Amino acid sequence: MIMQTGKNWRWDPWREMERFRREVDSLVTGTRRLPAANFPPMNVFSGDEDVIITSEIPGIDPADIELTVTGDTLTIKGTRKPQEVREGEKWHRRERGSGSFYRSVQLPYNVDGNKVQADYAKGVLTIVLPRSEAERPRKISVTKGN
Repeated sequence: MIMQTGKNWRWDPWREMERFRREVDSLVTGTRRLPAANFPPMNVFSGDEDVIITSEIPGIDPADIELTVTGDTLTIKGTRKPQEVREGEKWHRRERGSGSFYRSVQLPYNVDGNKVQADYAKGVLTIVLPRSEAERPRKISVTKGN
């Protein structure tokens, strides 16, 4: 793979070796998998009141998803069961991986774990994590001195 840095082009042998390894793995296993650090993909955004995370996890039973919050860290664990083909059929192409996944993300502040809400619809997990009361910004009044 050739990388552009400024106006110069250079070949990165390490990146090329990693790409080659992924291609060989996909040929051997018949699947393509995202690196563990990138699955499930997440969008994280926050405001003063809460953090919202959306994550694309298609083909999963919500009962197979486990969420835990500890301080300022959210962990998503789960399992995607392999799709089976009927007798007499064989795979032509299989790109969606199966198996267990695990991902932790550090949040911008501590959240109230008792008030977290999670919804799974159309393959997208949406998690709303309210900021803990102790972490909320407080307005401080300034009084006029003598």
